[in-house]
This record gives sequence, structure tokens and C-alpha cells, in this order.
Amino acid sequence: MLNAFIGGICIGLGAMLLMLVNGRIAGVSGLLYRSFNDPRRHYWALLFLAGLCLGAVIHLGISGQPAPIFAQSLSTLLPAAFLVGVGTRIGNGCTSGHGICGIGRLSQRSIVATILFVGTAFVTVFVHSGLGGL
Repeated sequence: MLNAFIGGICIGLGAMLLMLVNGRIAGVSGLLYRSFNDPRRHYWALLFLAGLCLGAVIHLGISGQPAPIFAQSLSTLLPAAFLVGVGTRIGNGCTSGHGICGIGRLSQRSIVATILFVGTAFVTVFVHSGLGGL
């Protein structure tokens, strides 16, 4: 529980610093798109994304927790990741952009998008678990 609390603080501080220093929203899908679309101009986005990955590696090293093991094969995860990418383009952002940064700015569009993200996740888990045990 403490790890989640500290992680949330770090994510919030990182998003806040990116907004204060660069005037940019820390939506990961947008940062990823910018960094691949024009890496010389958006080198800062690559650095921010590298920092996210490095933070996870540092956490694993400090906490002593084992690295996650995925239950699904790469052939299942890659199409799922592709569909998530398509969804973020259609939705004009991802959960980090809308859920963390958008709600923090009281954006109505982001509040609605986050409600839809969470609602869709709830329905997906409900259906995947056998219609709630019916």
C-alpha cells in the first residue's frame, strides 16, 4: 500500500513538473507519438518516457519484489497493445493523459473519458469473469 502511495505521488509530481517546466501534459500515448514522429524536436518526451521505465526498474531493485510475469503470450499481448494504441488515438488520449492530467485540470472532456475508461474496464472484467458468476 505504501508503494502505491509513493508511486502516485511520484506520478503526480512528474506530471506537474512536466506541465510547469515544458507546458506539456504527461499523456503517455501523446508523448510516445511525439517522440517517434519528430524525435529531434521532442527529445524531452523520450527522456520523460525513459524516466518512467527507469523508475520502474529502480523500484524493482529497491523493493526486492520480483519482476512481473505475464500470464498471456506475446502473440496475445501485441494485438491487445495495438488495440489500446488505436483506442488512444480515437479517444484523443490515454488514461494517464485524461485520468491524471485532465482531471487534475478539471477538464470536462477528460472526466467523461475517464468515466468511460473505468466503466468499460468494469464491464470487461464482469463479462470476462463469467457474467458476474451467473
